Amino acid sequence: MFSQEAWQTLAIIGGCFSLLVFSRLPADTVLFGGVALLLLLGILTPEEALAGAANEGMATVGVLFVVARALTETGVVNWISQNVLGRPKTIGGAQLRLMAPVAALSSVLNNTPVVAMLVPAVRDWAKRHSLSVSQLMIPLSYAAIIGGTCTVVGSSTNLVINGMLKDQFGAGLALFDLAWVGVPCVVLVLVFTVVTSRWLLPHRVGVSERFEDTRQYIVEMVVEAGSPLVGQSIEVAGLRQLPGMFLIEIDRNGRLITAVSPQELLAAGDRLIFAGDVRSVVDLKNIHGLKLAEDQAFKLGKSDASRLLVEVVISPNFPFLGSSVRDMRFRNHYGAAIIAVARDGQQLKGRIGDIELKPGDTLLLEGHEEFLETQRYSRDFLLVSAIEGSSPVRHEQRGTSALIMMGMVLFVATGVLSMFKAALLAAGLMIVTRCVRIQDARNSIDWQILLVIAASIAMGAALEKTGAAQTIAEVMVGLATGSPMATLAALFMLTAAFSAVISNLAAAVLLFPVAVAASQQLGVSMLPFGVTLMIGASCCFATPIGYQTNLMVYGPGDYRFVDFMKIGIPLTVLVGVATIAIVPMVWPF
Repeated sequence: MFSQEAWQTLAIIGGCFSLLVFSRLPADTVLFGGVALLLLLGILTPEEALAGAANEGMATVGVLFVVARALTETGVVNWISQNVLGRPKTIGGAQLRLMAPVAALSSVLNNTPVVAMLVPAVRDWAKRHSLSVSQLMIPLSYAAIIGGTCTVVGSSTNLVINGMLKDQFGAGLALFDLAWVGVPCVVLVLVFTVVTSRWLLPHRVGVSERFEDTRQYIVEMVVEAGSPLVGQSIEVAGLRQLPGMFLIEIDRNGRLITAVSPQELLAAGDRLIFAGDVRSVVDLKNIHGLKLAEDQAFKLGKSDASRLLVEVVISPNFPFLGSSVRDMRFRNHYGAAIIAVARDGQQLKGRIGDIELKPGDTLLLEGHEEFLETQRYSRDFLLVSAIEGSSPVRHEQRGTSALIMMGMVLFVATGVLSMFKAALLAAGLMIVTRCVRIQDARNSIDWQILLVIAASIAMGAALEKTGAAQTIAEVMVGLATGSPMATLAALFMLTAAFSAVISNLAAAVLLFPVAVAASQQLGVSMLPFGVTLMIGASCCFATPIGYQTNLMVYGPGDYRFVDFMKIGIPLTVLVGVATIAIVPMVWPF
């Protein structure tokens, strides 16, 4: 039975899971604490404890953060959220619009780049349509996971197990054989998620949306000549779906259009006057085809890439108190352009150039990065603060970044490069072609997620090393001896359970010899057991550490560990029942 080291490993892993479920401690802290205990007890060597940090899967996720940041910086993400995901009326409709194409893509493509590309797009989409992002991120990951069960190339686990079947038994599965069980499972996951998510998924907003911004800025934007917005209605252009931003009026060649209708068509040269908070000003500024109405913003010189938005609060020592924005020549003195003014939460009427500044006014400026350093301790301002994510979107690079992304997916799909090599090449090309700046690439990596992946790999290694995983598997399958259906059910449960704590590929490979032994003892075909292994290894719904796409949505969805368990456990059971019912009918014992 279990050795002392195996019992210690199980106790530590159980303790970590309890802390993740019942406490608010960060996942990386808990899991690395568990790895530290395994190291101190001598169960893991330093090399084994650190092996996760050199894991190719973890490195792939890290590199894909850079690719996703480039897609955001060049406007590809915005294009996807507006033109591909559409304008859903309900959260259920939004989930279906998202999950169906993701599952289809993941059946033939590696699901990691699919999720990496869509995470920022879904976040932007949710914000535009006032949807709870926590209702969308888990469905995104689940659709990507279950889509891989439809074909042999849908996941690396399918390919490996199919290869092992061919090596040992001389027969494997054809490309679309898995669709007999995979397609029904996809339908089940989509229907179950859409129907139950209102109760089983949290309704959370992002951190930035939790606190209402009382600063109401007035911003003037101009529709550029040749803009894709020309001829579109306000609603189609997406100018009504900006949370925290309201279109007050349109100035068209000196004629004011107030109480603007959603069906009003935009024309080149239209001056759009908006009122809204600072986050929405950033969104507005990044819409392709709109530019700031204040001409001085475009006389700052240097490259657009180094521009950013900065908030400053006017101090009583400001030398131009009482002067209008137009008269004070702010750009000449400070090297930044005033694009909006806020005063005590009220909407200031009139053109920005006519406003006379007072102490306490908050200015939204567009300037270069040096402005922060030169003015941070200036007596003219009480506060100088950069706005995160306010660098201009490089729309001119959108085609380049999209081509690089498609090339990466194509190389992986055709087997020319591994996922890691293709992601590394794509990230390098994104930097070389200036789709993303080196500093932004560095800042894009979510180190917490990478630490969780590394720690999970180390804990899985401890389960295998101590023999705990093998012993559990043999005992569970042994209890079902004599009944092929019961053995199949036990195998599915074991594979799904192991996939929750170690990698799904490791779980499937670990249990393959157990499945072979069980089929030989029963005197039945190995094929149904091999297919069940493939499906069970893909049912990584119950924990965020079970599959890397779960970890990729963990932070953006503002989830807790228990959120995955609430919806993931019943979903795993449902898929398990469907698998056990369908597999023997298609691949008889």
